[in-house]
Amino acid sequence: MPPAMGEPAALTKKQSDALNAYNNSRTNFEQVLKQRRAQINSNALPNLPGQALYLARNDMISAYKDLTDALPSRIGGPNKYGIPPAYFDAGNEPLLDEYKKLFDLMQAPPANAQKSDTPFKDVVDLGRVIARARGLDAANAEAAGRISLGLFFAETNGNQNIGNARSNKYKGSLQTGVPEDQNGRRKWSAIKSKVAAFDPALNDRDDREEARAGNQDHRFNHWTAVRDGLMNAHADIFPQVPSIVKTLPDAIDQMKLFELIQIIPSPTRSALASRDLAGYRISDPKIMAYLRNNSMFTFGQADRARTSATFREILDAMWLFNEKFERALAKFEEIKAGSKS
Repeated sequence: MPPAMGEPAALTKKQSDALNAYNNSRTNFEQVLKQRRAQINSNALPNLPGQALYLARNDMISAYKDLTDALPSRIGGPNKYGIPPAYFDAGNEPLLDEYKKLFDLMQAPPANAQKSDTPFKDVVDLGRVIARARGLDAANAEAAGRISLGLFFAETNGNQNIGNARSNKYKGSLQTGVPEDQNGRRKWSAIKSKVAAFDPALNDRDDREEARAGNQDHRFNHWTAVRDGLMNAHADIFPQVPSIVKTLPDAIDQMKLFELIQIIPSPTRSALASRDLAGYRISDPKIMAYLRNNSMFTFGQADRARTSATFREILDAMWLFNEKFERALAKFEEIKAGSKS
């Protein structure tokens, strides 16, 4: 690989090692991509086929960050995925394109999944009505609907009823386990009469979807999966939406915070209960490991060396979610415009 503009002709050992590590990680990512594509074509995928692919992608991003730390001249221009240029070479966009295509295939819904013709609107409607039932006014319930749509994109990239190529536990439109889904169903039953008072038409739709799901896994009916997922983890936080919006006025920050309810629920609730949400610090090694497993503080030696982080730093480290949340916001505006017309 020729030196970039401004790059020294003779590299130090540290720089040369970083360059070799990056080149090797990129080659490995390409090889795993090719292997998974061949396995899909021959219908011979292993168990959890996405895990090795996910780790290979992370290794490439991580090695590139180590390279740009050693050679800042290698930092290039922006990329369509919104990844900070210090972490990603825009020339590798085709590799991430193939990565996304493979995950779409590996996580395709099962044959018996019950799809919705209005999957995005369903998420917004359910988030809004749950928030109203939890005591929010119309304006703040609208924010809860917007946040709910962000969760759908964060968990599934906006795809309904999907499986999970990295886990045998989490499935469906909000990527819940069986216990979480069942807990959400119980909580929904407790507020269903309130929902019927706010929105009789939505309550009728719910009755139809419940009947359609019947005794099969409710996580593979889009409506019930979203409903139960929101009720399980997020509905209890909806009453705090007014204060969250005030503390975090940026809509994407709000979505990130609710995604953290999904990833690290107990620390996020503790942060919300504190008087300083942004400054609340996480230092538990187990929690830091959960964050790293979800692509925060996992790229490059400097990030992995961190032993603690404030919630502001955690939100800023969630840059891999940005592109998904931006698409969720765009879709939310489309839904709002359609409702008005």
